[in-house]
Amino acid sequence: MALTDFKGQLIADTGISMGDEGKGRLVYEVIDELKAKTGRKDIAAIVLKVNGGANSGHTAGGVKLNLLPAGVIEADVKILATGAGVVADPRKFAWEGVPLEARGYKIFNRLLIDERTMVSDLGHRLLDLAWEDYRVNKLNEEPRGSTGRGITPSYMDEVGQFQICYCDFCGPKDVFAKKLSNKLRRACATIQHVCGVSPEKWDEFFEILTNAEIRANAEAIKDGLFPEDEFDFKKFKGAKPFELDFDAVVECYWQAGQRFAGNVGDVREACLKALADGSYIIGEFGQAYWLDKRHGFPPNVTASHTGVPEFFQSAGLPVQEVHTLGCCKAYDTKVGTHVFLTQMDDEHPLAKKLKKLEFGTSTGRQRMVGWFDAVEKGDAFRYGGYDDIVINKLDALSYSDDWQGGELLVCTSYRDDETGREYHGVPRSDALRKKLRPVYVQLKGWAQDISNVRKFADLPEEAKRYVAFCMKSIIDVAAKDSGLKKLPNLRYIGVGPMQSQIIRDIPTTEDLLKLV
Repeated sequence: MALTDFKGQLIADTGISMGDEGKGRLVYEVIDELKAKTGRKDIAAIVLKVNGGANSGHTAGGVKLNLLPAGVIEADVKILATGAGVVADPRKFAWEGVPLEARGYKIFNRLLIDERTMVSDLGHRLLDLAWEDYRVNKLNEEPRGSTGRGITPSYMDEVGQFQICYCDFCGPKDVFAKKLSNKLRRACATIQHVCGVSPEKWDEFFEILTNAEIRANAEAIKDGLFPEDEFDFKKFKGAKPFELDFDAVVECYWQAGQRFAGNVGDVREACLKALADGSYIIGEFGQAYWLDKRHGFPPNVTASHTGVPEFFQSAGLPVQEVHTLGCCKAYDTKVGTHVFLTQMDDEHPLAKKLKKLEFGTSTGRQRMVGWFDAVEKGDAFRYGGYDDIVINKLDALSYSDDWQGGELLVCTSYRDDETGREYHGVPRSDALRKKLRPVYVQLKGWAQDISNVRKFADLPEEAKRYVAFCMKSIIDVAAKDSGLKKLPNLRYIGVGPMQSQIIRDIPTTEDLLKLV
């Protein structure tokens, strides 16, 4: 069955869960589809990183990425853009880009960093660790598992009007030096006097950052692309606790920024030109709908906006038609301290199997795993305005070994046992959500390995029904009391992480629902 056309030249690649849905792999699937339909190799002119920073890990074609968009693996993409809604440490551009260039990917001659992209620096990373320490040791809260990448403090500078932007690397050095020095002094004072960090913990922060980056860049060090001391944060410590060698930090960041000063420009103009040429722009989002800093759920929301409107804000474009893909997995995962209503028992054989697969790209943290929550997906669809749904990792649900029978659960509503009320959407109050339990429908599983399946018709009947039921449940939630003008299209089914492991010939939603 032919895939439906994209309704506009802007394509948003978003998540409809809690992140980690495999959005990165969609970039090259979309580009392949566009090439096949138009016959133009350069049809996707720009892949734009829309939000977040080096905390939003993506894996594309086996390449692990944090700061750069997944378009790096597509040589025909002319521009790898970083939008104004992103916070970016210039050193991370180098740490990520140099190894990719060594592997044959062209990065720096395609990289366009918007003038208004915000600079993330060492002070932000220290503040990230300090606020985590404050929450745990002063407020007795559960640790949130901060990435230590400084993302939230960077966005705090945006709303606090202390931000430094990439256009500052194109101006006088003394102006940049004054801005950064003042910010670093303020960060040190906050860490000491507000967060109440101990001198011992202050020293530990530099060890944490050093060890984390040496571990993350171990392959590049081994290959001789960087010396190990490139990732040594201890050299930035001052003579006393809560002091930095401000001149050293300023010089380091100025030099890092100068390396990319030639890549700084106006993403708005590049986007308008691409649209005028009849080309497509793919907006690659970090995190997912339920981690949006306004519409998600604290305490583990991200610091940026993860919904489709941020495409226009980050690219600097007027609102116009955008085709939106909402990506999820065939089951659920979460990290942090979110309410996780559909979390599996850790002793369940499927939970044991899935947890061997589920680790964060950025942090390496073990993800929690759970049954498919159609209420979350349907609610995101109801308010997020998606055209297509994508379901990844269907192959992970094939049963074997200790897991026999393969029963699969899909959450179709929530229930409050105290009041007897059933919820067909996600309550916005976290306190209420904690009182709810999931209402499940059980479906039969399948034993076949489906990682080599490329046609929908070749899937086991149980897998077809599972996918169809997940779609029906999403639609039921989205349409509750309001109806839907248009049914979402199931565009792709992922049956493995590699580019070829995708099913595209999926029946129309109307025909799919007949399988339920």
